[in-house]
Amino acid sequence: MTTSPAVVADATVEVNEVSKWFGQKVAVSDVSCSFGPGITGLLGPNGAGKTTLLRMICGLLRPSDGTVSIFGIDPRRDPGVYSRAALVPEEDAVYPFLTARQFVAYAADLAGAPRASVDESITLVDLQAAADRPISGFSKGMRQRAKVAAALVTTPDVLILDEPLNGTDPVQRAHLIGIFRRMADSGKTVIVSSHVLAEVERMADRVLAVVDGRLAAAGDITAIRHAMADIPYRVRIEVDEPRRMAALLLETDIVSSVTVAGVILHVETSDLGALGVRVPRIAKDVDARLTAFEPEDESLESVFRYLVRRR
Repeated sequence: MTTSPAVVADATVEVNEVSKWFGQKVAVSDVSCSFGPGITGLLGPNGAGKTTLLRMICGLLRPSDGTVSIFGIDPRRDPGVYSRAALVPEEDAVYPFLTARQFVAYAADLAGAPRASVDESITLVDLQAAADRPISGFSKGMRQRAKVAAALVTTPDVLILDEPLNGTDPVQRAHLIGIFRRMADSGKTVIVSSHVLAEVERMADRVLAVVDGRLAAAGDITAIRHAMADIPYRVRIEVDEPRRMAALLLETDIVSSVTVAGVILHVETSDLGALGVRVPRIAKDVDARLTAFEPEDESLESVFRYLVRRR
């Protein structure tokens, strides 16, 4: 039985009370979570500890405390796990003098993957036309696709992505998101860290929010937003008697502020459900025509604002 939204029942990757410090700097502090089939997004401001956490999961960094496992295996003790797990790092971890085909073939050879999978991976990321050009002449988006192809050449069961869409254009982003989504739908575990909130929202089944090296929240987007009891909800209300509505809303004990912009009210409330009940009643009392009531922050944008405010 799952006891925390940070933990999944069918875990393929487990992080147990993990901390990492570099001298006096604590990068990750006592994080416990797990990942299973589907896409999990890691959300947090720059410097929150996301990359350090991913590097420990991959075995590139040794935890200062705690344990990490992939399929029950410590990746630093048994490199055989890399036949089932792959990383797309944020930095340009490519050899510029190699062609894309040579780079992906090199990744295949390191993992013991068949050479036939090289062309399949290149085709999957739509890089066939540039496959025999040196990576040094690639755009940022093309280098990203080459890194993804190198990771996919082993057909991994666990794919770890650190800012994988940086530098890609809208068509490339949609194509890569489609690849990650299909992997997740087929039962693979995909972990993606990104600061592009709309894209995380498009991809992720669940979100782990990290700030200052600690796990701040976990769950789906709505669950995380509901956990933010210390900041108000923002609601957009459209009504033909905006000033009268605003005055009456401010008299309630659940509204902290109202901004009037024409017929639009931007309302901050501590209780979204109660506001949804009261607004129609108030509109009826003042004989106002209510045409819209929309939460403005039931998205990762609100999560991100929350994380930044708490830093």
